[in-house]
Order: sequence, then C-alpha cells, then structure tokens
Amino acid sequence: MAELTILEAIREALDQEMDLNDKVIVLGQDVGPNGGVFRATQGLYEKYGDERVIDTPLNESGIIGFAAGMALYGLKPVAEIQFIDFIYPAFDQIQSEVAKFRYRTGGATTCPLIIRSPYGGGVRGAHYHSQSPEAFFAHTPGLKVVIPSNPHDAKGLLISCLRQEDPILFMEPKRIYRAFKEEVPEEDYTVPLGQANVTRDGSDVTLISYGAMVHVALDAAELASREGVDCEVIDLRTVNPLDILTIEESVKKTGRVISVTESPRQAGFGAELSALVAERWIEYMEGPILRVAGYDTPYPFILEKYYLPTPERTLDAIKRVYNY
Repeated sequence: MAELTILEAIREALDQEMDLNDKVIVLGQDVGPNGGVFRATQGLYEKYGDERVIDTPLNESGIIGFAAGMALYGLKPVAEIQFIDFIYPAFDQIQSEVAKFRYRTGGATTCPLIIRSPYGGGVRGAHYHSQSPEAFFAHTPGLKVVIPSNPHDAKGLLISCLRQEDPILFMEPKRIYRAFKEEVPEEDYTVPLGQANVTRDGSDVTLISYGAMVHVALDAAELASREGVDCEVIDLRTVNPLDILTIEESVKKTGRVISVTESPRQAGFGAELSALVAERWIEYMEGPILRVAGYDTPYPFILEKYYLPTPERTLDAIKRVYNY
C-alpha cells in the first residue's frame, strides 16, 4: 500500500473512478491545467482531456447549475467549489433544486452530483477562507454531507459518493490536506456513508467529532488519559446520514458526551448532537452534554489560534463533565 496525504487520496479516488466510469466529469474554477488551487485535480486534465476536466468561469451558481444539468442527463459530475466560503451564491441551487429532485419527482429522477470543497480554519485564511458551514447543509433534506478526517477514509468515502444516486457535499478539511500520510490501499475500495468510526475506545467520556477536529479530540483524549480519564473518540465521517447506533452504544457506555466542532457554537452541528443525546438517552447521562466549538463571531484572522478548539480547551470540558 502507498502512503498518501488526504489530498493525494482524493486525487487517486477521482482518477480511479474517472478511469472506471467515463460518465465522471470534473468541473470547477482552475481544475484543468492548473490542477486546482490545492492541486487536488493535478494531472487529470492531461489524462482525460478538456471534455472531462472542465475549467469554468468564476461563478459558483453557474458551476452548480452546469453540474446539476449534467447529473440530470445521466453524467456523474464532480463540481469543485474552490473554497466553501464562496458556495453561498449557489446555496439556492443546492437547497431548493439539487437536493429536491428525487422527492419532487417521486423517485423518478435523481441528481447524482458531487460537490467537493475545502473547508475550515487553521491556515490563516481569515473569514473568507476559513468557514465551516456544515450545519447549513446538514439541515437540507435530500443532501448528504460527508467529511473525512484521514487519507484512508477520504479515498473510500469519495468513491462511495461517486457511486451514489443522490447529491452529496464532500467537505475536505484543508487544514490537514498535507498534514500527515497513512497507508491507503491502491485498489478500489469504499467506506460506507452513514457509518461512524470509533477511533479510540474509552469508558469515561465520549468525544464526537469529524474532519480536522477529530485530531483535536484524539489529542485531548491523550491528555485526559494522563489524568486518569478514559475517553472514547467517535469520527462521524458523515453528518448526514448520521450513525445514531454508534453514538448510542458509546453514550450508554460512558454517560458523558462532548462534541468537538470548529464552526460557531450557536446552532452548529454540536447542538444537533446535544439534542439527539438529550432526547434519546438522557437517563444514561452522568453530567451535562457539552460543546467545544468556535465562537459566535466572524472567523478572525489575528486571533485564529484563540478561536479554534484546541486539545487544552477540550480537556477543560472533559474535566468539567467527568467531575460533575
């Protein structure tokens, strides 16, 4: 097996599926000869040509509109939005149209569109290149939202997405695009959507996260272990569909739950997780359901290191709930 970064794993998934299925089309700003702003599509233009790797104008609503039309007519488009912070001009297309085709046609028509986009902070990108808007899209029925945290899952999840018949937002944590490598099978494989991964077993506190924040949760769990607290860490992988059974098993075991997300705290996805736990398993709780998250401000530039959740902030929450 080769050792790949998340970015390399994404590129390999696209390459393998484009080779396997000539209906897979890649489109977006600078995805062609330039290979994308992060080089996620590097080499694909030279291999597959300008009819399958299409540079588009700088027009997000147009990119999604083009891709939706392709999907409705039998192609498998992968549209890249260069930074997810600029996806909002296409929000109406995604929320009102793309996500609703299966429902509005009674299942007769699907729109198998994949939207890839880097998200999140930690790269000194300020407020126009650091947002984490997963809660907006998880609130959209008919749209699946996938967020990998490591190279193995990035490849397997993206291949799974490319074999779905529903629209999917594939959010890529750019903070860890090249942060580390791990072994990734060279052959074709998939990671099922809606199946979380318990990345660390524990008995005292459950930490629930996804994307780059999984690594913050794991680091916090290591710090807690030095103080005698055994944390379990769940990587959701997908926030819609959500693996409720894995969460349930962990919650019933530990009786203490903390979500770790980098989006603003108010109405973020951590709030959904808190409500889920409270509604279903409140009788198992040994303490309050806590959220470690970004702050309710626009994403800062100078103060970025104070805005993002850290292992230390997460450890404070672990101590609070454990000692409640």
